Amino acid sequence: MERIRSFISIDIDDPHLVNKMVNIQESLMGLGAHIKFVEPKNIHITLKFLGEISSVLVDRVKDILEQVTFKPFVIKIEGLGAFPSISRPRVIWLGVTEGALKVIEIQRFLESKLVKLGFRKERGEFIPHITIGRVKGGNYERLRKRMIELKDVNVGDFLVKSVRLKKSTLTSKGPIYTTLYEKYASE
Repeated sequence: MERIRSFISIDIDDPHLVNKMVNIQESLMGLGAHIKFVEPKNIHITLKFLGEISSVLVDRVKDILEQVTFKPFVIKIEGLGAFPSISRPRVIWLGVTEGALKVIEIQRFLESKLVKLGFRKERGEFIPHITIGRVKGGNYERLRKRMIELKDVNVGDFLVKSVRLKKSTLTSKGPIYTTLYEKYASE
């Protein structure tokens, strides 16, 4: 049986915002750290990583997504940080300020329904963010300094009109994401 590597996300489709994020990625290059940056077309907010699941489970997840109800809402992308911390960066992210509570509300609804299908509940608190890079090693000193300079960066805002179930196909050139299902906001 085919297994489908998948996740649920809010995609950032606005080319202007994506360009600003690429500029931020470029400003973090050449600082002595080895960083694998997220491809511009793959930039998103992950609501839930589902892992490799069967096509039957994909259909059940679609049914859950169909139950999500929300009106279009604005998200503001600002602030740069890292997990676990700027002093020990592993994952570099951009924050979500305005609209974060709405994202959390949608994520909690999905989490409560997905647990009933056998998905593990996320450990720790869900923090809406956009991963832009993963630090693979190197010298972090100059990277940390640049990240501190960018900690209050304002990327801009956009209107969230849908939540998507995505398929992730891993390739040697990086993942390829395909939308399997899209749940639109109600007007």
